[in-house]
Amino acid sequence: GLPAENAAIAHKVAPAKWTFENIAYMRDQLKKLGLSVDWDREFATCTPEYYHWEQWLFVQLYKKGLIYRKLSTVNWDPVDQTVLANEQVENGRGWRSGALVEKRDIPMYYFRITDYAQELLDDLDTLQDGWPQQVLTMQRNWIGRSTGMEITFPSANTEIYADGLTVYTTRADTLMGVTYVAVAAEHPLALKAAENNPELAAFIEECRMGSVAEADLATAEKKGMATGLFVKHPVTGEELPVWIANYVLMSYGSGAVMAVPAHDERDFEFANKFNLPIKQVIDAKGADDADYSATEWQEWYGSKEGKLVNSGEFD
Repeated sequence: GLPAENAAIAHKVAPAKWTFENIAYMRDQLKKLGLSVDWDREFATCTPEYYHWEQWLFVQLYKKGLIYRKLSTVNWDPVDQTVLANEQVENGRGWRSGALVEKRDIPMYYFRITDYAQELLDDLDTLQDGWPQQVLTMQRNWIGRSTGMEITFPSANTEIYADGLTVYTTRADTLMGVTYVAVAAEHPLALKAAENNPELAAFIEECRMGSVAEADLATAEKKGMATGLFVKHPVTGEELPVWIANYVLMSYGSGAVMAVPAHDERDFEFANKFNLPIKQVIDAKGADDADYSATEWQEWYGSKEGKLVNSGEFD
């Protein structure tokens, strides 16, 4: 890979020579350990005999429409000049080079796993007896099947953007509790708002330097900045501010979320930090509004069970 190539360049050695010398060195170490290895079965993924078939398989999958290309935000190591997995980023730095990791939008190839999401999830149920729950949960999260809908919030600044803002949500039942809309730093609307706003542009760049891992963003300090733009609530017509928020991922849905602070913990934390309205619209306890605190999150706030309140004709 690129780290091996960069090391070869640094040592003024051809990459192939560097790689095969290191393979020989490590093979000798393994033999000295006395490990039971059938060396007749050894192969290297960088040889034509191997990658010929890797490329052949890729082409077959591409022809079948099972591989596609799209832009994706990734962790980029500017020293090793390569993409890093989230697990390879330690305290914001590349695990090998120690360089500060950047966010970059890079065109990448993907397997069309989503076409098989339900089948994959169903098959995980057959592994309950032999696999740890932690592994099964990780696999479910990786498959990432989500059922929801898209909702468009009309623009209140038609001279800047006329098409409105489309969000993806799994909780359309909380629509009447939306008090602001948040977009990812890479969202086209965020970039448009920052064109003549240096402070906003600097904040976008700060967000781009952060982690792209959903787990990291969920626990990181919530940061945000108002764009100065507004959208209209699709039911009430109320104007809602559009914020750039570091907890919104461009890779999830449309890169924009309808924020319902009363019933989403991330929105709740963000709204409290920036003094944004919090409107309860689900009563999961059958109690009166006095049981709801807008300053202290309780688990039942996120419940999907209960009745609509404070939602006008939809109560």
